[in-house]
Amino acid sequence: MPDKLRWGLLSTANINDAVIEPIRQANRSELVAVASRDKSKALAYAGKKGIPTAYGSYEELLADPNIDVIYNPLPNTLHCEWTVKAAQAGKHVLCEKPITPTLAELDQVEAAAAANKVTVFEAFMYLHHPQTLQVKEMIRAGKLGDLQLIHSWFAYYLPPEDSHNIRLHPDLAGGSLWDVGVYPNSLAIVMAGAGVPVEVWASQTKGETGVDVTFTGQMKFANGVIAQISCGFRSPFREGVHLVGDKGIIQIIEPWKPGVQGKDSHLVFLGRDDSRENLLVPAANPYLAEVEAMEACVLDGAEPVVPLSLSRHFLRSVLALYESAETGRVVQL
Repeated sequence: MPDKLRWGLLSTANINDAVIEPIRQANRSELVAVASRDKSKALAYAGKKGIPTAYGSYEELLADPNIDVIYNPLPNTLHCEWTVKAAQAGKHVLCEKPITPTLAELDQVEAAAAANKVTVFEAFMYLHHPQTLQVKEMIRAGKLGDLQLIHSWFAYYLPPEDSHNIRLHPDLAGGSLWDVGVYPNSLAIVMAGAGVPVEVWASQTKGETGVDVTFTGQMKFANGVIAQISCGFRSPFREGVHLVGDKGIIQIIEPWKPGVQGKDSHLVFLGRDDSRENLLVPAANPYLAEVEAMEACVLDGAEPVVPLSLSRHFLRSVLALYESAETGRVVQL
């Protein structure tokens, strides 16, 4: 194994911009290649982004022996196929969320990762950020007392006329829950600390293409914690998290992409005695932390912050939320 992880980008997707500079900034990583199904497009992209090697097929990228890690930002319905193929080629994989849209596909990813002894984890960058880790520690240390309720939300405006956007295509696992609702869903599961919820209830509004454009859900966990989540494509940008306990409330102002602009993050703690604490979290790029987590897993033998077992909890919950929204019934897990 080399001293540095050599990364390849599986496609020229716009979301690559979030990880290109973090890969370059990380002490033990380097960006060496990009692939597209169109060689001319790959060459143009590589030239623009300063990437040394461009491939005209995904297969060529996976066959390159000088690549250790693949970043997979393909459409949701292609995550399984190309993550499995990458694992079979002996590559570690950072796969965009959702790692797969079905449990059967997640089974395939887990099997391929285990059989080929590679690290595969889902790209929930915020879970690597010091802000999220600090909130988890505050809960563990009893700052909130007994955690009772989690409110979390993430939404933005996606023009209905943007019909070519893959987020609006039902056959590509589009929809606001798959796109941004997975963030509040994953946070609720992590902070509740009780595994997958035991029951969920949800409601949705569908847009012109048949995907959910507004979505709300409620989750109940075995330890009594209740989480309420919402997401959508039909409002101005909004995000936030409130964690409510019997001793206080933690408010996370920018939960999902803290520190991306090089700014400090802020938490607010509201005490039962009406006290207020403003807590500063020094600036840190969550995408860089995610890259460094892959370095730690592959080069140091560390365990993933987001293991596939945790991704299974996330996926089971999302599927149950969709089932509830479609049927109008509470779904037991």
